[in-house]
Amino acid sequence: MNAKKWIGLCAIIALVAIVVPGTRYIFNDRKAPDSNVRNFSAEQEKTLKVKTLNKDMDATSLLCTTECSKEFHKLMNNGAKAGTFKAQSDKVAHMMGMHKHMAYISWINGNRSVDRGALPDKTAARYVADAKAKVKAGQSYQSRPFMSETGSRYVVLGVPSGKKNGIGVVGVINQDIVMQVERHQKRNLRLVPYPAEGNYRIESVEPNSNRETTVHDGEDNGNASHYHVKDVVVHFQDKLTANQLEQIKQKINAQNIQRIGDTYVFRSKDMDADKMVHYFQKSWKTEYVEPHYLYLTNDKADDDADIIKPNDALYSQYQWNLPSIETEKGWGLSKGNDKVIVAILDTGVQADHPDLKGKLMDGTNIVDSNAAPNDDVGHGTHVAGIIGASVNNGEGVAGISWYNKLLPVKVLDSSGAGSTYSVAQGIIWATDHGAKVINMSLGNYAQAEFLHDAIKYAYEHDVVLVAASGNDNTDRPGYPAAYPEVFAVAATDSSNNKASFSNYGDYIDVAAPGDSIASTYPGGQYAALSGTSMASPHVAALAGLIRSINPDLNNEEVMEIMRKSAIDLGNKGKDNYFGYGLIDVDKALKAASNYTSALQNFPGQTERRLEAISRKYNAG
Repeated sequence: MNAKKWIGLCAIIALVAIVVPGTRYIFNDRKAPDSNVRNFSAEQEKTLKVKTLNKDMDATSLLCTTECSKEFHKLMNNGAKAGTFKAQSDKVAHMMGMHKHMAYISWINGNRSVDRGALPDKTAARYVADAKAKVKAGQSYQSRPFMSETGSRYVVLGVPSGKKNGIGVVGVINQDIVMQVERHQKRNLRLVPYPAEGNYRIESVEPNSNRETTVHDGEDNGNASHYHVKDVVVHFQDKLTANQLEQIKQKINAQNIQRIGDTYVFRSKDMDADKMVHYFQKSWKTEYVEPHYLYLTNDKADDDADIIKPNDALYSQYQWNLPSIETEKGWGLSKGNDKVIVAILDTGVQADHPDLKGKLMDGTNIVDSNAAPNDDVGHGTHVAGIIGASVNNGEGVAGISWYNKLLPVKVLDSSGAGSTYSVAQGIIWATDHGAKVINMSLGNYAQAEFLHDAIKYAYEHDVVLVAASGNDNTDRPGYPAAYPEVFAVAATDSSNNKASFSNYGDYIDVAAPGDSIASTYPGGQYAALSGTSMASPHVAALAGLIRSINPDLNNEEVMEIMRKSAIDLGNKGKDNYFGYGLIDVDKALKAASNYTSALQNFPGQTERRLEAISRKYNAG
């Protein structure tokens, strides 16, 4: 069926499709069949969800202050080159223009300062005075968060240059983003009724309350030598004392130390081999200092030599999720391709977010055809950053894909909800405009044939469709995730357990990180959110990388690779909580690069399709 025929079907507006960045899940008192899944009463579940909410708020606040502190340091480092007072003032104005949440900045140099912006109230003025005194003394400062007279949340930061020269930056930072995250996650974790009455006729279902529900059951060798990028081997002339060893440990930020006689192998957490060789040669008497070489068979080797650690400001401290799925290894095989488009059906995306610069296509707004697909909720921008925030630019966070283009398709309105019509039309539009992967961090519990027809249209046009399972901790099949053509994603936490809120069931294909995920947020900011909505874009990004490294793969082959390469969690084999397991970017890309469409792959694919179709009709 072509796209034109769909226009005639768009008169019927059906069920509401609810965004699921963080939803809820309820277990009864019966023992769950998986050791990683705990039993929750309704009250226990609510307590866990409040804990998740508070964690997201705290992490968002910390992301905000960390990002601003790093920007202040960059300002001071560039300040030596600024020259005149006007040049310094221009630099402050530029920084504030890029970071609208910086309400007031004072760049201090002894008794002189460059001041821009306005103090919101007397409380802020008092904290700023304290911060300036601390900075001039070479000390850092951070006030407690406070509410202004207008109801906005602020925090005051004081960042000294670190050279005890009376130079530093004091800033008043608007943290309304924390309250936005609170409102956002209260809805999406179903701590308040959502969606609100008014925009749609809503028939309440049990998962939207806190009532308890029943739970049913290589690297190629070539001619090169290889060594560990964070290791160095040192043979000392003299024996080391305990104090000397501790001194070395602190200097190189050692993660691990091995010893054979007078020879040591030092592994650093953040210093590369070249810098460590220079340090030991300059500071210690040694017989020799050399890299820690690897001796490999003539095959592929799973080693850390190809690990890529991006320099994005918030990456190492906050983005636990990417290393947990072996993204850093996978980047050695593929960083994506700008010819492979990943569509984001969501609330829109902030077009001018500095960490999404150059990644976004024009997209479309299904909700309002006269407007651009700008994000008025926050959800879509967060999803976009997980997939494709700029990597290795020294700013903010790192996305999973370095080069894949992102296509924003706004199908959800300012309340975070949209009709079957808007979602179906969005799927068709994205397909017709070149999307090879579509991410849908949205869903509801009713099947709509109208939506299913749109999904079949995209599937038949070789699109990989990825969807979040939902956040109600229920085995009730959620749609579009439970449609047989869609790749369904559950959420895990940082310990590789099922996230307490994550939906589950026999339709789940894989799991991905979804607990307190740091990503881009409107206003050029960054926030931490939890939900299967955060898990789904991890998988969509992986599908984009797979289609980049091997463009000859069809959509079913891409999905098969993601299933087969997943790391098994929970009960052995496929289960209802993790599907085939946690996605593994490195293994999936290795499999994709060596994958050939062969007859032996056909039976497994066919069997899974028949199972999914049978499940759908049995449920009906």
